[in-house]
Amino acid sequence: MSKVFFLADHRTARSAWPPPGELPADGQPALDLRARPLRDLRISVTDRCNFRCTYCMPREVFDSAYTFMPHSALLSFEEISRLAGIFTQLGVEKIRLTGGEPLLRKHIENLVEQLAQLRTPAGRPLDLTLTTNGSVLARKAAALKSAGLTRVTVSLDALDAAMFQGMSDSGFTPDDVLRGIDAAAEAGLTPVKVNMVVRRGLNDGQILPMAERFRNSGHILRFIEYMDVGNSNGWNLAEVVPSHEVVERIGAVHPLVPVESSEMGRVAERWRYADGSGEIGVISSVTHAFCGGCTRARLSPEGKLFLCLFAHEGHDLRAPLRDGATDAEMAGILSGIWAARNDHYSELRGRGIPDPSRKVEMSYIGG
Repeated sequence: MSKVFFLADHRTARSAWPPPGELPADGQPALDLRARPLRDLRISVTDRCNFRCTYCMPREVFDSAYTFMPHSALLSFEEISRLAGIFTQLGVEKIRLTGGEPLLRKHIENLVEQLAQLRTPAGRPLDLTLTTNGSVLARKAAALKSAGLTRVTVSLDALDAAMFQGMSDSGFTPDDVLRGIDAAAEAGLTPVKVNMVVRRGLNDGQILPMAERFRNSGHILRFIEYMDVGNSNGWNLAEVVPSHEVVERIGAVHPLVPVESSEMGRVAERWRYADGSGEIGVISSVTHAFCGGCTRARLSPEGKLFLCLFAHEGHDLRAPLRDGATDAEMAGILSGIWAARNDHYSELRGRGIPDPSRKVEMSYIGG
């Protein structure tokens, strides 16, 4: 069946499209109901991953019988690039490619090359980044840099090989990931950020070894509180190690000094080593919600727009995109969706207000 017939068979009435909103003034970002600007776009390019991390894709759920999206359902690189270009006109300045594991999407460097051509209304290039588990980064780093990628963030939850393999439920080793980090640095995808999700009683004993490993490396190590993302990871508040405890543990051995920042949308609290050997970051979405400064939108592999990492439903952009909507019409749709945004799940959780809704899986929408 040709692509033309595929589109014709799946057309929807324009009345079924998300309602358009008023476009922001030239040079101004779209604002939501809490006056949060649209600045960051995370694009998940696949729901597949070669790890089965227990806090993200536990194997008992994502087993050999699990049905992933067929390639035909995914947005094409051209569709992603077109949407990204429209997002930039509404204020987006940073795009992060995620997954699943984004480097499993074939020829991902071609998408990077397309996105690298985009410019903000002021003519600036985008901050174009990618988050990866690092397993195949050593093979891809040079090509990604050549295509126009700015930086990478690499997930690494333990240096201990047995602990790493237990948490990732994979055949890969910490050395595989470390080789990817080295390759990224050599290619110029710097500063490399290294993310560690910390779970009490599981890998919290790796906090100090990780800090020791990345001091004086030029890389930025970030510790992430274990979050209740999705519905399959068996989240337990007792397993959360508060960020202040992480800072205290490291600071007791290597004194830390806070780095002040007023940048809206920044999720990590930054600390630098007093001896000048680098910095760390802590991401505290459980104990210190940062909803008030969240400037992120998230695009799923098949073109649904989610307004929060903890959302339970998205807005279908693929239908109008494939039904012939113009760029102006798509801009109106995106502006209308963002203008109605009032998401602040982490603040509600912090106040003890339960969320009975099923939440989108992190492996589908990206962390």
